[in-house]
Amino acid sequence: MGTSLIGHIDADCFYVSCERIRSHSLRGVPCGVLGNQGACVIAKSYELKSYGVKTGHPIWEAKKLCPHAVFVKRDFRWYEVISRKLLDLLKTVSPLVEYYSIDEMFFDASELSRHFQLPLEAATRALQTLVQDQIGVPVSIGIAPARTLAKLGSDASKPFGVRVIEKDCESFLRSQPVGELCGIGSRSAKKLHDRNIRTCWDYRQADRLMIRNLLTIKGEALWWELRGDAINPIQTSRPPHKAIARGGSCGGKTMDPDRIRAWAVRNIERLIEALDHHRVYAGHISLQIDANKTALWLGRTPLAVPSASFRTIYDAVMPMLAAAPTSHPVSHMHIIAENLTWRDKIQKSLFFEEPQSPLDQLKRDINQKLGRFAIRSAETLPLHEIYHDATHNYDICDISGKMCF
Repeated sequence: MGTSLIGHIDADCFYVSCERIRSHSLRGVPCGVLGNQGACVIAKSYELKSYGVKTGHPIWEAKKLCPHAVFVKRDFRWYEVISRKLLDLLKTVSPLVEYYSIDEMFFDASELSRHFQLPLEAATRALQTLVQDQIGVPVSIGIAPARTLAKLGSDASKPFGVRVIEKDCESFLRSQPVGELCGIGSRSAKKLHDRNIRTCWDYRQADRLMIRNLLTIKGEALWWELRGDAINPIQTSRPPHKAIARGGSCGGKTMDPDRIRAWAVRNIERLIEALDHHRVYAGHISLQIDANKTALWLGRTPLAVPSASFRTIYDAVMPMLAAAPTSHPVSHMHIIAENLTWRDKIQKSLFFEEPQSPLDQLKRDINQKLGRFAIRSAETLPLHEIYHDATHNYDICDISGKMCF
């Protein structure tokens, strides 16, 4: 969908800002949000950042750097509530909005001036104030002819800034290192540095075919976008998934077979929930087991028929789990559904089995009515922490509709 102006709105220290909405005592003090196990900082306020605390710091190191800081455990369910409010508000001022991530959105900014009856930059500040007043979250906003420029503008304006970028923006692009571009990782940045391309302006002035040979068609798209030619449109709906995965940390390293099996069952239940949400069945199931985030083992099993049945996926996963090496402690686990089939397009055969049993449907209905995980398998009982801490019931990948996950 084409538009002459694209906006990028990015919430400042979003998790902390959400916590400050419901806990006013956190305002103005160094504050960090901790991960699921409460062991490391996954988000920080600007006050805490000024003490040198970084994302990923263990809590004991963060406390040494800032002994009087306040730390709270993350609550992705609450963060999604605030994120959806921001999305709904943005839709009232823009005809097109892309839900890029829980704290970032692209939007059609061509109607912004008309909506607020103000010049573009003043209208952008009016939107920023509107979000602050109605949602309670500080945001930074970039406006540009292309989304790469818009995101670059909002990133460079943090915290709580706005930037309107014209097509001819040489001085701004000269001030931005090429590594700041979304899509340019450390390896790509090194390739560019080797050719003396160090700023976004250097990138824009480089030979297009050389960029394409170096960084493929995605690198060329960035080259066009930096010149103000919009290549990547606003997407209002997410493309269909090629695969869906659920998993993550096992709450620390473990060699306890009961806990490993319990994490597998928990991830199966989360995976089936996602398959139900997206209205698809799985044709293949994969199990990935990591030791301290180093790929250790991957198994893959085809299903006889496309399915979202607990029993079918359980029977596929458990033999793979039994075949996995046991010499290393398990730190992370993922269960992946692939070869997905839309439920309303499934081809039935003479030997067709219903992809979900009455028990699956009953479990889903009760959990939808009484709350997530109101009913779950007894095989997850060894995971005492998930029964005693509600923050375990929700993870960021459970938030639907985002583009970048």
